[in-house]
This record gives sequence, C-alpha cells and structure tokens, in this order.
Amino acid sequence: MNKPSRVLTIAGSAAGGSAGIQADLKTFQELDVYGMSVITAIVGRHPETNKNVHPQTVEAIEAQFATAKMQVGFDALKTGMLFSKEVIEKTAELIAHSDIKDIVVDPVMVGKLDSKLLKDDAIEALKEKLIPLSTVITPNMTEASILLNDRPLNTVEDLKQAAIDLHDLGPDFVLVKGGRLTGPAIDVLYEGTTLTTLEAPRINTVNTSGAGCTYSAAITAYLAKGKSIHDAVVFAKSFITTAIEHSFSYTELVGPTYHAAKRKYGEAHQIIVNSEEI
Repeated sequence: MNKPSRVLTIAGSAAGGSAGIQADLKTFQELDVYGMSVITAIVGRHPETNKNVHPQTVEAIEAQFATAKMQVGFDALKTGMLFSKEVIEKTAELIAHSDIKDIVVDPVMVGKLDSKLLKDDAIEALKEKLIPLSTVITPNMTEASILLNDRPLNTVEDLKQAAIDLHDLGPDFVLVKGGRLTGPAIDVLYEGTTLTTLEAPRINTVNTSGAGCTYSAAITAYLAKGKSIHDAVVFAKSFITTAIEHSFSYTELVGPTYHAAKRKYGEAHQIIVNSEEI
C-alpha cells in the first residue's frame, strides 16, 4: 500500500476539541496524512481554581517526541502553543537534531480573547531559537505585532512590511494572517524577494476557535505531501475558509471550525493570488 505522509504536531491539548492538538489531528486526518502529537500542556479551565493551562514536563515532551520518531518518523512538523522558554528551547533542540525538511512554526502567543500565553523571555527564545529553524512562520496580526515589538498593524500594507521585517528573524517564509482586518480575508506570504497576497471571502461568524491551528496544520500536511510552500498555503487557505464557512457552536460560547466541511460539502474556495517583486 502507499503509506500516508507522516506529520507531527508539538502543541497544547485543547479539551474542547476546537484548537491545539485536537484541531491539528482532525486536519491531518481530513488531508490524508498520518498525524502524531507531542502534548506540551493541557488546556482546560478548572471550575474551582480557575487554572487554565496545565504544563507537561520537559521529560514528558522528550519522551513523546522520541517515541513518535522511533515508531514512525516524520516528513513534516508543526509547532503550536509551547507555553514556556524551557519548552521552546527544548523543542528547538529536538528539531535541530532531527532531519525534518519542512517545519511550520505557528507562534501561538495570545488566546482568542487576546490573553497573553507567553512571557517575554519565552517570546525572545521563540525569536532566537525556534523561528530561525522554520520553513514558514504563520503569525496572526497580534502575534506579528508582538514579534515586531508591539508595532501597530492596521492595513494590508502594514502586513506586507511586517512580513518583510519578520523574515529577518530567519525563517524561509513568513505568512502574516490578516484575520482582524475588514473586507476580504487577506494574508501575506514573503520569502525574501516576492510578496504574495492571498485573498478569500471573509465569513461572517464568530465561530473561529482553532482557525489558526487548523490553517497551519493544513499547510504542514500539504508540505508533507510534496506541495511547494506557495501551493501548500493556497490549498490550506481554501481548506480553512471552507471550515470557517461551516463553523458552528453547541453553546453560547465561541465554537469550532468544521474540519470535515471540505469533504462533506465538496467545496473548495477559490483563492485570489497576486505577487509582486520587491
């Protein structure tokens, strides 16, 4: 049989199933790659203590990575919420000593309601240790702003300049996501010489929990299957746009994107792509 490509996610476990490890594994399954996980922390709010993030030990993280590597191996890898300086440095060390070709770093720094998930020393470790190892980083506007020392980002032109400046941190590609703009959903991809904008219709819904995780997981899956970075991003943006279009909620809380939407409804949103040399 033709075995599926192998993809690892290093991220937090989201008890509600909409984001983190759960969103990544659902995306991998939908895109026909073999998904594995390293859980860095368990995210779930305790009803009495109100504690929301329950970190795993570095030993547990090393053990999960070593087991997945020994039993299966990797064609591509993505990182999500790494939570602490210590975990970021360990993750960078594990990646640096592996031979993984495609590495997607989703620099998860803020929660859905702009709660900060990384301390300043962890952000510096991310910038210095992990981002330079990446094939592509996928910050949203808030994360890009933080990485650029809290620079305001309000327009597509701001996103373009942010992508150019973030490229100086060392990734091969930068994808800055414009989810908080008005108008069409526009992202900017940059690799050192060419700025590419990717435009999809903006879906009018609040149910976007895990959208960033799903987007970066889809990019990782397409890279593992041999797509170029440009094709992987275009296909992934189409996938997440369809998932957002069919998003839902079981309660009054913000709900998940629907990972099975592309398969169930057979839809693939057309992405408008424009490139300019700089």
